[in-house]
Amino acid sequence: MMNHELKDQVTKALRDVSYPGMSRDIVSFGFVRSLEVDDAGRVEVVLEMSTHNPEAAEQVRREAALAAAGVEGVEAVNVALEMQRPARPARTQQAAMSQAVDLVPGVKHIVAVASGKGGVGKSTVASNLAVRLAHMGKKVGLLDADIYGPSLPTMFGITEKPQLDGETLLPFERYGVKVMSLGFILEIDTPVIWRGPMVVKALEQLLGDVRWGDLDLLIIDLPPGTGDAQLTLTQRVPLAAAVIVTTPQDVALIDARKGLAMFRKVNVPVAGIVENMSGLCCPHCGEVTHIFKSGGGERTAEVLGTDFLGSIPLDPAVVDSGDTGEPIVERDRKGVHAEAFGVVAQGVLDALTKHSRPKLTIV
Repeated sequence: MMNHELKDQVTKALRDVSYPGMSRDIVSFGFVRSLEVDDAGRVEVVLEMSTHNPEAAEQVRREAALAAAGVEGVEAVNVALEMQRPARPARTQQAAMSQAVDLVPGVKHIVAVASGKGGVGKSTVASNLAVRLAHMGKKVGLLDADIYGPSLPTMFGITEKPQLDGETLLPFERYGVKVMSLGFILEIDTPVIWRGPMVVKALEQLLGDVRWGDLDLLIIDLPPGTGDAQLTLTQRVPLAAAVIVTTPQDVALIDARKGLAMFRKVNVPVAGIVENMSGLCCPHCGEVTHIFKSGGGERTAEVLGTDFLGSIPLDPAVVDSGDTGEPIVERDRKGVHAEAFGVVAQGVLDALTKHSRPKLTIV
């Protein structure tokens, strides 16, 4: 293999190495200052990083060495690491970093409820999960981060505007849950036509400028998909875990896998998968009809090596309760949906114990 061909292969291998907590690879980040390959297959790499975290930088160096050594034709590898302590950030940068750490200082755990695509009932799951956790004695907040299609105002029956205490927004409290949404602020018919940075800024304000108080959990109903807004939010907000919502049919499961992969890419623990609309129980005869197939969520969880948190039955009562502003677990506290969401809620709590970690590390 020619030198330039081997160098290209090594470069390609290095693109599979990323800085801990980041989604981009070390090549695109510009961490690879130089890469040389001689005729004998010896590889010399120099990494240059500006970081406060030498342990993470050393991890990158080791992974880069292993990646290069795995390329066919490479006989020896030497990866040198040059670190510089970052310059003192400007005042505005320091403020932004401080805000990222202290957006919600009284919140113990932030849990994202996400889906790879829209239309799978993600907001329904997020709202009922939050209320069910409150029934279990937890102090819970719920943030509607679906900027483009906020639905929690309808699901909680809130039509008023939030009150201000100075420059701080006061969240609404319904069914034991503190709730905040951009939908409380915008007019109903006002479309949100924002680019990614504007969305992230709005979400940071909904987190940091709201008086959440002391909470055991803050549930964030994320926008559907895996775009820039979702990625940026997962890297800015100290997420303790993510819950992936899907329906049983194959097209939804494919997108659920993408959503799960996104969280793993940015080192956010995945609590597990919830299969929504898993089966329709006939109110007359009790027979269950699997309109969207069955068992797909459980099989996907097994294949992807994550927990299956539970199935939520399909029921017209869920639709009606959402439209009338009373989540189904509140309307019928002893019904099958309350039981199903209780299983999911306990699975989330168990995952938080298993994946317990510091809220956020700034590098």
